[in-house]
Amino acid sequence: MITLETERLILRMFRQDDLDAYAAMCADEEVMRYIGEGKAIDRVAAWRQMAMMLGQWCLKGHGQFALEERATGTLLGRAGYFEPEGWPGFELGWLLRRESWGKGYATEATRLLLRHAFEAMGRERVISLIRPANTRSIRVAERLGERLEGRTEIFGLEALVYAIDHKTWRAAGGG
Repeated sequence: MITLETERLILRMFRQDDLDAYAAMCADEEVMRYIGEGKAIDRVAAWRQMAMMLGQWCLKGHGQFALEERATGTLLGRAGYFEPEGWPGFELGWLLRRESWGKGYATEATRLLLRHAFEAMGRERVISLIRPANTRSIRVAERLGERLEGRTEIFGLEALVYAIDHKTWRAAGGG
């Protein structure tokens, strides 16, 4: 398992002591509005979600990172890769606590993660699945160079499929 770093962030594995902050983030209706079924989840479900994310690391060798603010050690959210069985592609996703919105953390983390996916992991294509009304995440995907490719259904709800391939990313100056 790996740790990645940016100027302001440490991307690391989740730990048991992240549960309080993670559960608080997941209990916020506005934060969870466009995630999964679009509903806040309780502490037990947040713990299960953390365990599932760690399990993907064991099964697939990649997964979601906890986003820790370097200066304070505060858990800001999560970002990373998601590719469960039956998923429409290798997804790069992100989720931040509300207090961290609008500060560029999602873009900072995902730029590093996109580079990592293409250069270190050898991925040829990365997608991000975004609910149509989630304009904040659409802007992050567009900053990454992802473009709307189509639509799909996730958890019975419509999701937009934003995507970028390695060649397009490199041509745009990513590599």
